[in-house]
Amino acid sequence: MVARIEVPSGLHQDVVSLAFLLGTWEGAGVHDFPGAEKCNFGQEIVFRHDGRAFLEYRSRSWVLDAEGNKVRPLESETGFWRVTSNQHGAGGAREVQFSSVRDDGTVEIWYGELADGKPQIELATDAVARIEGAAPYSGGKRLYGLVNGELMWVGEKSAPEVPLRPYMSGQLRKVLNPAQLVQDVSDLPDDGIAFFR
Repeated sequence: MVARIEVPSGLHQDVVSLAFLLGTWEGAGVHDFPGAEKCNFGQEIVFRHDGRAFLEYRSRSWVLDAEGNKVRPLESETGFWRVTSNQHGAGGAREVQFSSVRDDGTVEIWYGELADGKPQIELATDAVARIEGAAPYSGGKRLYGLVNGELMWVGEKSAPEVPLRPYMSGQLRKVLNPAQLVQDVSDLPDDGIAFFR
């Protein structure tokens, strides 16, 4: 079954191939890296656009307890996604660039490719900068994909003492857009009472 991907009006033509990412996604995952707490986490990722040639990205995650309750923040990240070459496919690789900054003072530039024929992106760091006091980190890889309508992702990272290894992965579902709710209920009676009769 092929996923139906809606392309919103006003989306810049250069990022149409990233339309499958748009929206607010929520879910959970697992965090495990030497020297850090192993935990389950909750996550919200938002991809949005304002008509320019990039997607704005925001991710927030928090540690979950055994019952799935929020314990404390885990990681926050913001950034911008661009398709930098061969935006429209046509048989060649579509290069994706992702620039990000995390709350621990790490700044990253990622490059990768959008897979042909499926909503999947594989990225690797091209540059990493850290402020003094940020955790040791030397590079990473990420894979994002739309699988059965869910946004799945896995991150790998390396540090001076730790070779590249998976450390974080998540499975997220799209949260319904309130604007869509308004469209879906547009045929209800004005007073709302008829709905209960």
